[in-house]
Amino acid sequence: MTNKIPGFRRKEILWAYGFVAVPLLGFLIFGLAPLIASAVLSVTEWDMVSSPKFVGLANYVDLFKDEKVFKSLFNTVFMLIGIPLGMVLSLLLAILMNQKIKGISVFRTIYYIPVISPIIAVSLLWQWILNQDYGLLNQLLWNSFHITGPNWLGDPLWIKPSLILMGLWGGIGGNMVLYLAGLQSIPRSYYEAAEVDGANGFQKFVHITFPLLSNIHFYIVVMGVIGTFQAFSQIYVMAADGGPEFSAATVVFYIYQHAFEYFNMGYASSLAWVLGIIIFILTLLQFRLSKRWIYND
Repeated sequence: MTNKIPGFRRKEILWAYGFVAVPLLGFLIFGLAPLIASAVLSVTEWDMVSSPKFVGLANYVDLFKDEKVFKSLFNTVFMLIGIPLGMVLSLLLAILMNQKIKGISVFRTIYYIPVISPIIAVSLLWQWILNQDYGLLNQLLWNSFHITGPNWLGDPLWIKPSLILMGLWGGIGGNMVLYLAGLQSIPRSYYEAAEVDGANGFQKFVHITFPLLSNIHFYIVVMGVIGTFQAFSQIYVMAADGGPEFSAATVVFYIYQHAFEYFNMGYASSLAWVLGIIIFILTLLQFRLSKRWIYND
C-alpha cells in the first residue's frame, strides 16, 4: 500500500503516516474516547465509586426541571454582552495602533500582555481590584469622585458586569491584533479612490474599512460565543460557589459542581451534552447567517 503513491519513496510515505498518526491518536484518546464515555455516562447514575447504574433519559428529564440549569444558562447568555463591547473597543484600539508613530510597537505589546497572562493570575488580580473594602477600583472612585463603590463581587446585580469588565480587559488585546492585521491588509488604493470621490473619514470607515473586516468580525463572534459558553476558571476563582444567589455561575461551572463536588457524574455528563448541542446550534446558525453580511473581496 505504501508503494502505490507515485513520486514518493517508501520511507517518506512511512514518515508521513507517522506524523499523521500522532494527532490522530491524540484525537482518539483525548477527544473521541471521552466523548463516547460522556455519552454513555449521561444515561447512568454514577458517583465515581460504585458501579454506574443505567437510568435512561432520567438525567435529561431532571435537567429540564432544574432551576439552577436555567439560572446558569441565563448568566452565560448575559455575559455574551461582552462580545460586541469587546469588538468595538478592539476595533477602535486597532485603528489607533495602526498609526505610523515611532514606538507604536511598544504600545501594541502592552495591550497584548493580558492575552498571554495566565487566567488564574488575572482572576486573582481582578479579585483584588474589585474588592469592596480595599480594591483599587473603589479607591479610585472615592478619591476621584467621592463615590462609594458597590460590592462588585458580592452583589448579584454587579458581579456579572464585573466579570464582563475583566473579560474586556483580558480579551481586547487579542482581537486588536486580528483587527490590526485586517486593517493592514486593506489596499490603500480603495481609500485613495474614495478620497477622489470626496468621501470623508467616517464614510471611508463605513463603506470600506468595516465591510472589509467582516471576516474578522465573524471569527471574533464565533470564537467569542464558544469561549463565553466555556467560561469556568475566572468564575471558580472570583465567584465562590457561583457567586451570591448563584448569579455568576456559568453552565460549565455548574457541570464542574455536579461532577467534582457532588460526584454526580451522570448528571454532569448529560448537562455537558446539552451544552455541546447548544454551542453547535449557535455556531451553525452563525455560519448560516454569515452569508448575508460577510463581504468577500
